[in-house]
Amino acid sequence: MKDIQEKKVFSVNGWVMVLVDLVVLFFCGRYLASHIERAAATPGLALSLIGLVLVFMTFGGFFLIHPNESKVFTFLGKYVGSARTAGFFWTNPFVVKKKVTLRIFNFNSETLKVNDALGNPIEIAAVVAWHVVDSAKALFNVESYQNFVAIQSETAIRQLATHYPYDAHDKETESLRANPDEISAKLTTQVQNRLEVAGLRVVEARLSHLAYAQEIAQAMLRRQQAEAIIAARAKIVDGAVGMVEMALRSLEAQGVVKLDEEKKAAMVNNLLVALVSEAEMHPVVNTGTLYS
Repeated sequence: MKDIQEKKVFSVNGWVMVLVDLVVLFFCGRYLASHIERAAATPGLALSLIGLVLVFMTFGGFFLIHPNESKVFTFLGKYVGSARTAGFFWTNPFVVKKKVTLRIFNFNSETLKVNDALGNPIEIAAVVAWHVVDSAKALFNVESYQNFVAIQSETAIRQLATHYPYDAHDKETESLRANPDEISAKLTTQVQNRLEVAGLRVVEARLSHLAYAQEIAQAMLRRQQAEAIIAARAKIVDGAVGMVEMALRSLEAQGVVKLDEEKKAAMVNNLLVALVSEAEMHPVVNTGTLYS
């Protein structure tokens, strides 16, 4: 495939060409009006007629470009250039003009069902913001650059989802749910690499929907709940052990009471039960001695 690069088309200010046309029309029309009664054709008459024909032919060369818009020109099947400066211009009247917008588009992908890196079925979708940067490539390198964006973006989303797990069990592993910014950056890079051939630039690509598939959603929800409970329990136990250790050191340092190993074990057991238990504890008051 021949690589087509955008280039600037030959064009002049449209108002200058309008002025030229008006001047030619004025003089040709004046000459014809003053010599119309002559029976024989003269060179001046022929030139005036040719001038009028040329003026009317130039009308097809005028074109208007709005902000964030580009026009691509072809002549006899050959690409001759593009224009993207806003304004009123004139160029070769025999060229074919095609408009290409340079505005930013949003592509919302369909919700795709794929398997993540661990083989779990998930639902995933993304939003891709993109715009045309090379109008020649956008028109001539692909059949339809809008459809090209849709197909390549969904392909990149599927590929990304298969390389990362939905959720990771450790902090070192990147996952789709826990690392949204990193995943978005990688998705943007992947989509950009695929759209480069069409002269398109990706502004941003970000996940818009992420969930486990319906058939495993309940099971995965219970697993997440269990993991959250285990993490909370571990935090509580660590805190309780620290509090018990601090209480024993404080009692011994202040000489409030001297405990043997058996009584320390009993106190540690009672304190841990009181601190870790979910239910409200009811203390039992010992009215006897410490060893009774």
